[in-house]
Amino acid sequence: MNTHEKLNYVEFAAKDLNGTKQFFESVFNWKFVDYGPDYTSFSDQGLDGGFYKADLCNLSEKGGALLVFYSANIEQTLTKIKVNNGRITRPIFSFPGGRRFHFEEPSGNEFAVWSEGQ
Repeated sequence: MNTHEKLNYVEFAAKDLNGTKQFFESVFNWKFVDYGPDYTSFSDQGLDGGFYKADLCNLSEKGGALLVFYSANIEQTLTKIKVNNGRITRPIFSFPGGRRFHFEEPSGNEFAVWSEGQ
């Protein structure tokens, strides 16, 4: 649903567009719609968005935004990410309110996953 003056869409660069699509399809069950060979979009994931072909990536250490997934089973999600060519960049750690880890998908974009509990 489009809501006035609320976040609506996010875009990421992807040097390996097919690898990125396969990763998110396998790990998070995303569906994509392609708009030519250099752009693909996703929806119904909490925030709609897309990936465009480019030799860039989003990293929080370079000032990029960190988008964080929620998981009811953080260990299971971590395993799915590793099995599907994701790279764990920060192993599971505790923080006030839960635990989380950071990962890069095949194009190098950084995301995180958090879960409640210790």
